[in-house]
Amino acid sequence: MAGPLLRIRDLHLTMTSFDGAAHVLNGIDLTVQRGEIWGLVGESGCGKSLTGLSISRLVPTPPARYIRGEIRFEGRDLLQLPMREVQTLRGKRIGMIFQDPTTNLNPAYRIGEQLVDVALAAASHDASVLDCPADASRREKRRAARRLAGDMLDRVGIPNAKARLDNYPHEFSGGMRQRVLIAMALIGRPDLLIADEPTTALDVSVQAQILKLLKGTVADHDIGIILITHNLGVVAETCSHVAVMYAGNIVESGPVEEVIERPAHPYTQALMAAIPTKQSKRGTLKGLGGSVPNLVSPPPGCRFAPRCPLAVAECTQALPSAVEVGTAHHAACIRVTGTEVASDV
Repeated sequence: MAGPLLRIRDLHLTMTSFDGAAHVLNGIDLTVQRGEIWGLVGESGCGKSLTGLSISRLVPTPPARYIRGEIRFEGRDLLQLPMREVQTLRGKRIGMIFQDPTTNLNPAYRIGEQLVDVALAAASHDASVLDCPADASRREKRRAARRLAGDMLDRVGIPNAKARLDNYPHEFSGGMRQRVLIAMALIGRPDLLIADEPTTALDVSVQAQILKLLKGTVADHDIGIILITHNLGVVAETCSHVAVMYAGNIVESGPVEEVIERPAHPYTQALMAAIPTKQSKRGTLKGLGGSVPNLVSPPPGCRFAPRCPLAVAECTQALPSAVEVGTAHHAACIRVTGTEVASDV
């Protein structure tokens, strides 16, 4: 059996600021197989985006520094590769949908030019991307790339897509620019796609279309996806697996149905309790007091302990190890033992 598409092991990342060194990733472990869609969820400041950016080596070093750990993509440790080799993987083998379309589209170039350049770069790795003969002329390849660009804009829901190829980014709304970034990430058929809040700026109908497109891409091309989001509803609808992050740690992970239906960690339970349902009555939603700690001087032991309703003195002694509570379902909490979830009962 082939190895995993992506394997992150014991990844530690510090970020230096005027206040000191913040330990922003604190031993991340994550394995993504082809055909899987992993959701990364948690509050802002938990390290979700930094985890995604680390995979493509897009976190500037300095001020960041990887203390230890590895990020293996198809067996190769990306942290040990020369930057030139990592750059050849970006867009071709590892795609990225960035969170802010305003800063990730070049305002000086037409949308079509930017999509065509990405398609041609991807075709240098896989000629089938353009669906034209390998010995095609440069002009024929550019024509094929432009056709593909128009098709991708149509697939992400851009009206009159082929005509909009000649527009500049400022001629698109924020939601349409986000869809352009999604088209740009998918046009090269990457093996691994990292999507950082890809549907935040989109209305509900377009969001459903994009999520369907992502799921279809996984099914058609057997790729892996890491979907970074705050929306547990999107995770439940789209993902096969979920990892819950808090203050630089993955506190719970596993198949999405099991984690959502049977959350084991107090933090996951608190996130689920804050989601309204059809049966929710006014005033019954539970908020989670406090905020994510300052990672320059994080609390000792479990970083969630200061906000946890189940915390005991032992929680401050050491960072808890992950315990298996179901099939491939793990939670890092001293109140979790075997098949027992955290509970104050």
